[in-house]
Amino acid sequence: MGDAPWWRRPVRLRRPRPSTLVLALLAVVASVVFGVTTASVQASLGPHLARYDVTTDKTVTIDLGPLGTLQIDSPLPLTLGARATVQEIPAQFTELDEATTLQALSGDLASYLQFFGGPEATVRDVATALAADAAERALLALAVLVAVWWAVRLLLGAARRAELARRARPYRRPAVAAALALVLGTTVLTSSVAAPDRPTTRTLSSAVFDGTPLAGARVTGRLGGVIDTYGRYAVDAWRQNEEFYERADDALAVAWTLWEEDARAAADAEAGDGPTDGPTDAPTDAATDGPREAGTAPDAGQDSAAGVAAGGEPAAEGASARPLADASATADDEEPVDPVVLLVVSDLHCNVGMAPLVGSLARLADVDAVLDAGDTTMNGTSVEQYCVTSFARAVPSGVPLVTSPGNHDSAETSGRYARAGATVLGGSVVDVAGVRVLGDRDPAETRVGGGTTTAADESPGEAGRRLAEVACDAGDVDLLLVHTPTVGDEALEDGCVPAQVSGHYHRRADPEQVGEGIRYISSSTAGATLGQPTVGPLRGVAELTLLRFDPRDRRFLDWQVVQVAPDATVRVLDRRPWPMPADETEDETEDEPGSGTTSPAPDPGDPGDDGAAGAPGEGDPRDG
Repeated sequence: MGDAPWWRRPVRLRRPRPSTLVLALLAVVASVVFGVTTASVQASLGPHLARYDVTTDKTVTIDLGPLGTLQIDSPLPLTLGARATVQEIPAQFTELDEATTLQALSGDLASYLQFFGGPEATVRDVATALAADAAERALLALAVLVAVWWAVRLLLGAARRAELARRARPYRRPAVAAALALVLGTTVLTSSVAAPDRPTTRTLSSAVFDGTPLAGARVTGRLGGVIDTYGRYAVDAWRQNEEFYERADDALAVAWTLWEEDARAAADAEAGDGPTDGPTDAPTDAATDGPREAGTAPDAGQDSAAGVAAGGEPAAEGASARPLADASATADDEEPVDPVVLLVVSDLHCNVGMAPLVGSLARLADVDAVLDAGDTTMNGTSVEQYCVTSFARAVPSGVPLVTSPGNHDSAETSGRYARAGATVLGGSVVDVAGVRVLGDRDPAETRVGGGTTTAADESPGEAGRRLAEVACDAGDVDLLLVHTPTVGDEALEDGCVPAQVSGHYHRRADPEQVGEGIRYISSSTAGATLGQPTVGPLRGVAELTLLRFDPRDRRFLDWQVVQVAPDATVRVLDRRPWPMPADETEDETEDEPGSGTTSPAPDPGDPGDDGAAGAPGEGDPRDG
């Protein structure tokens, strides 16, 4: 046995000594304490980048430099707290009075309103990042301790270690107890000596924050005078924002319930061959106080009934798209299949107030996936990462979220979107709830004040040709999801994709034929209007679209628009058949006497078909 190779010798596990186990435990505890108390990350705080550090003073402190601090009691366990240090407040603010300081900061009010409208996303992001940083630091500290342990063992040698062990045996238990007490008391000790972390003076809480998530917050420095004097304006704006979207969310639930009741009544009447009392082309209106009589579409300042011409420019008023044929129903002898339901949003532009409504409609309609057609942020900056996180977490658990980044997004915000759970399209075909979707980020990049540039090494035309080639090679693409509509022209012209969904123009263009496919352009889900911010209560009509897809015949069945108006009312329009390209229906209709290839034209006076739901975007609609 002694001559056997080492790999054949039996493995004999030595039972670790109790002292070794205690030292290992001490090393782990010390590493964890070190990792947690030294964790630090950089993340957004409203319109600013801030450094977040874990403290041990049981206080969450927002340090605005020369303006002072805002402090709230920490919800973290033990004595743990956090400090957010904003390093972007100019020191010259100390020379200004309260009124001038507020005026200097007024440009950031909208961003602060966004932050406080959805702070949970930032809190979760920061907590996750701090936990990851703490774990990384703890593992590094543990690795260092283990390396030092083995280095000391090797340097001492077996004989020397045995000699030291004999001498230390009488002191082993007291030494281990002392070391354990030292490690376990580190957090308490640190909290008692961390003077820079603990406020030197205890200030009274500001009554301005009563009834808000910052209730009980304490303010120091010049910031206290600004908040006490003018803070109610910001808090009032926050309350108005919260109340508006709460009313809109309640209205959505009422409007959807009314529409479902009408749809069931219509289905029952049709099954019984009786009179149809169900939904007509008139949409369903609802406010928080219950149903209202259906009315005309809210005036959004732009009639999109004319749609967008195949060349990409908005069609002239009164122009009509290429004649289309309605999608026909499945044959009576075929077993019905459950359609795939897709929720389309677009041009959210960081309006996190709409996030709860996106989640609510996804649950009410029992959608199978959510499609974001891009421009989720306003400027693609790192401080807008909480926007994409808010939208991602608004989608019900288990429902896939897919996005095609727009020209106002960036690789940085798209990366955060992906880490929050979204599938970011990158030029290949993905399966989304049984629907084969192709898309990619927008080839253009638009920055406020900086104009539009090429985001990649290809022009929009080159990007369109590449996507067309991918679609033709795949041969089974069901939907092209791109932000700018014209990027999909070549794929539609070649007949490689049967359907396309886009955004960008901030106004809806109903499904129309382009080449051999059908293109639909979604309006802004943030209610974006010309020259108006998308933060706060809606300035224009926000739209969300539901698409139903037949997984057996591989085609879209119908589309349905849900509108949220600036008065917080909601309209659920009826489903409308998804058109089939005219050349696909010619063979079916040419032998029928008196038949044509198009459906009856929509009645211009019918409020259900006017399409006036969107509004022009910022400047030229092509720069949306």
